[in-house]
Amino acid sequence: MKHTLLCTIAVFISLFSAGCKRSTHIRVATDATWPPFEFVNEQTKAVDGFGIDVLNAVSKKAGLEIEYTNVGFDPLLAGISQCQFDLAVASMTITEERKKAMSFSDPYFAAGQIVTVSANNHDITNKDGLAGKTAGAQIGTTGAIEIGKVNGSTLKTYDDVGLAFQDLINGQIDAIVADNPVALGYIGKNPDKLKTVGNIFTDENYGIAVCNKKKDLLNKVNEGLKLVKADGTLEKLTAKWLGTKK
Repeated sequence: MKHTLLCTIAVFISLFSAGCKRSTHIRVATDATWPPFEFVNEQTKAVDGFGIDVLNAVSKKAGLEIEYTNVGFDPLLAGISQCQFDLAVASMTITEERKKAMSFSDPYFAAGQIVTVSANNHDITNKDGLAGKTAGAQIGTTGAIEIGKVNGSTLKTYDDVGLAFQDLINGQIDAIVADNPVALGYIGKNPDKLKTVGNIFTDENYGIAVCNKKKDLLNKVNEGLKLVKADGTLEKLTAKWLGTKK
């Protein structure tokens, strides 16, 4: 009887511990339509990219077990705001408006918005040239916000920024406003069809979004990020994915 009772207790403890372990998994949202930062690897079918590698490295340093969910950018913003997810990594610019609904880690990448047009377009030479034009951007992004600031411009939003670039190539829109490294990535694949015009016209920083009810998790993420910066991992990942050092 004692042996049976002890076995029963052991089984219960084992199941309880397994349940606890599952509950420690950190739910991470990403929008894997933003190469080279976040995208679906065609070979492995897993999410991949600079942002993914950064968070993986941060999680390893912080001792976090993470699990990714690939969603659109709009549902991602809503999900992290409502704490349906614990973290989100999606080339997210840290803004005061977003800080009202979520917390952010320390910055891990400096970026900025730039205008992309067709290679044979000579009408648009900078952001102000979007007046009277139709410009595309991924819904909910800083690019969409910036287009909205140009009087006379028409904003067309996309769930996937890749669809915007395809429309630009096909002549369905006049321009795109997106993060500089993302724009350069698409131009690199289509050098005879696309080009950037003007200068980078915003000063932005990417951060890892955190459910604003989880300050302890935010602290762990920041601790991990500091270690990733200090040991040179962030620099190596920047060189790996972007060919430059930050």
